[in-house]
Amino acid sequence: MAELVRIPNSFVELVIAYSRPDIRAFNDRAIMVQSVFDALSAWSPKLDDIEPLSTGKLSEQGFNFKLPLKQVSFFFGPASCRFTRDNADWGMAEETLAILDAGLSAFVEVSHISFGLRTAGIGVHLQPSDCPFMKILAPFVPPQLASLEMEPVKTMAVVVRWGKRKITLDGSAVLANAAFLKFEREFEGTDSLEDITRQLRLDEEQLFRILGVEEAEA
Repeated sequence: MAELVRIPNSFVELVIAYSRPDIRAFNDRAIMVQSVFDALSAWSPKLDDIEPLSTGKLSEQGFNFKLPLKQVSFFFGPASCRFTRDNADWGMAEETLAILDAGLSAFVEVSHISFGLRTAGIGVHLQPSDCPFMKILAPFVPPQLASLEMEPVKTMAVVVRWGKRKITLDGSAVLANAAFLKFEREFEGTDSLEDITRQLRLDEEQLFRILGVEEAEA
């Protein structure tokens, strides 16, 4: 029987590399900023939620948008852009995709930048209702290491990486009695946001089965 868990903390992120870095497109950021600002008007952006970034490495410069009420952050730079949303769940998927599509479409229309590889990921903190979090992690502790001491293992971490996929399993650093799971995939520039969403949901379902957990109803 699956262990019931709460997910009190989570995030979704999407990083898109451009087909080619474009420094010239950022010579006049005002046009891009205004275009994205207007495109996100349905979610009530405020002027002070826009942060121009002009220090650090050139790839780190650009501008950052925040939609505090939606816990959304958008970064646009000359080599890549990044979208994150905190405390997102599958019930918010339609709205999340709408915000993402609006911001990206407005940016591309003005900058004429072509998108390349996309890396999408989801992070969830899994808090068991009736057992220690190590019950979830214990099956993944190598027995050769567990046998080094007589006392029980207190926590563990594992990172598994393939060519276009990565999974991180760890004890949560922000919540008591919780495990942390992050799963990421790399997608081609031609993959749609809907395709990416479907694949991530399948990945989550697969990993939850392997971990033996199920999200408890609110």
